[in-house]
Amino acid sequence: MHFSRFSPYEMHMLLAPEPKMHQLLLERREMWNKALSQCSISYQTRPFIPCPIQITRHPLKPGLLTHHFFPAMPPKPIHLRLPPPKSGQTDQPKPQTKTQDDGIPIEDVKIIAKFKTRHNYIRVLEVSRRADHPFAGSRLLLLDSPGNIHSISFLFQLLTNTYFDVFATLPPVLPPGPVGILGFGAGSTARLMLELYPELIIHGWELDPSVVAVGREYFGLGKLEKQYADRLYIYIGNALKASIKNGFSGILVDLFSKGSLIPELQDPNTWQRLRKGLRKGGRIMVNVGGSCVEAEDSRRDGKAVMEETLKAMHRVFGDKLFVLNLGNRKDDSSLALTGELPDPDEWKKALPRSLKCYADMWTPFHG
Repeated sequence: MHFSRFSPYEMHMLLAPEPKMHQLLLERREMWNKALSQCSISYQTRPFIPCPIQITRHPLKPGLLTHHFFPAMPPKPIHLRLPPPKSGQTDQPKPQTKTQDDGIPIEDVKIIAKFKTRHNYIRVLEVSRRADHPFAGSRLLLLDSPGNIHSISFLFQLLTNTYFDVFATLPPVLPPGPVGILGFGAGSTARLMLELYPELIIHGWELDPSVVAVGREYFGLGKLEKQYADRLYIYIGNALKASIKNGFSGILVDLFSKGSLIPELQDPNTWQRLRKGLRKGGRIMVNVGGSCVEAEDSRRDGKAVMEETLKAMHRVFGDKLFVLNLGNRKDDSSLALTGELPDPDEWKKALPRSLKCYADMWTPFHG
């Protein structure tokens, strides 16, 4: 028995004279370790490595360790899979031993925050830099029971090798003006854009104030707000009611609840309202999820919800709707883009090297 693997409370109970309690805790610990020995993490869209990482930054300061406890029963296993690079791409990062279907060993994962709010089941995980896994050295924000990841940050790199990097390609194809982020999370998208585009102004909306608080405590959002005080504005409230004077040049939509795209996004009227919030020439880019998204309600199939959302968008934007597919399978995870398809060569000229490949990955949506 390794007492170092027990919490202080469990240590106290193990040393107590009551034999039944002693046995109960041992059984509980055995169940917990067994469940987490195959621990893996689910993604709103699976992480991927289509482009080499070129940009680095200084490490974030770790936050205080709070809410670090074990549940009475092991949680439902959470899955992480990493799609391989797209074929034909070169100059890839050094391959890792782990594959997309491998979990992160529990000894390489630390739960540094865990609590429930009115809107979310919040968990912050820290993955050891020594882990043989693509998420080594990262912090992950989970907001629902299935364990879908909503924000990610690395200690020594800016890019994430996830759909957040695709979001960061939007500003060069927008008219001048501010960008709105609907579903701000802990600020993964905002960090990328503020670092890459020195003139960009961002307005972000997040429904749950606790998510923003966690972003400030564990993901460096507080530092980001101070560093870009005149370029980053965060609002707590319904993102679908977001508006600013003269409209947005672009809108990023990343709205999930209970592991699924919110139902409003399957309604064409929602897209009509969002389109009215754009200035002339503005665009919307959307994380529409896919088969990799696991909802709390099994009736909310990720692929079906993605298709319904794209059809609702198509009714509003017609042939000015394009899709980028990520992962091994076509419907694994997708993003949508509105407006005329930008010239890929011109688009790539305005992008950092690590993001250029995404300009070639968009295809028309035919409904």
